[in-house]
Amino acid sequence: METIEIDIPIDEFILKGNLTIPKEANSLVIFSHGSGSSRFSSRNNFVARILNQNHIATLLTDLLTIEEDDIYETRFDIDLLTHRLIEVTNYVSILPDLKNLPIGYFGASTGAASALKAAAMLPHKIDAVVSRGGRPDLAFDDLNLIKAPTLLIVGSLDRVVISLNEQAYKFLKCYKKLEIIDGATHLFEEPGKLEEVARLASKWFLGHIVDSKNKSHVLHR
Repeated sequence: METIEIDIPIDEFILKGNLTIPKEANSLVIFSHGSGSSRFSSRNNFVARILNQNHIATLLTDLLTIEEDDIYETRFDIDLLTHRLIEVTNYVSILPDLKNLPIGYFGASTGAASALKAAAMLPHKIDAVVSRGGRPDLAFDDLNLIKAPTLLIVGSLDRVVISLNEQAYKFLKCYKKLEIIDGATHLFEEPGKLEEVARLASKWFLGHIVDSKNKSHVLHR
């Protein structure tokens, strides 16, 4: 299974993305990283590899240029990151190898906010969302607009973020679930905890993208 680097033209910029398409790919998950992270994030790449093993294509992309990422405030410009994520989604969804695949988002930390906001703005294009240690409070105004089934994953030792996710959970009107992984901190660095994140994410995407699409095909053929 090969990972290739692709260029994604956004406005006047070219963003870089790492794209992996396994054989018999059944869906595409686009990653939105937290502030200060990148498409080379070891944690997100680990999750992506597990998704790939389940025939889910993955795209890990930087939503900011190197120059923009050097500016602290820009890293937290959720509206800008959301705009970029939507543009990335629209671009890759018409690529020949990807255009027929249903799409989901995996957002980490502050990246979860842009994933949630983008999902709210693309209700007919995004089929599922997973947030890992996310900051959904940065997307409160848009949570009630999300249609895609949404899974919030938080570590039990990440108490402030648990509170923020519990508040966000009440605003979500879509099919939703909050999973708290016992003994995990914000980065899920403890043994076996990131594996649990990857397992839950794979199950969510397979159940709410792949299975739902297959059922819809059976019903409407």
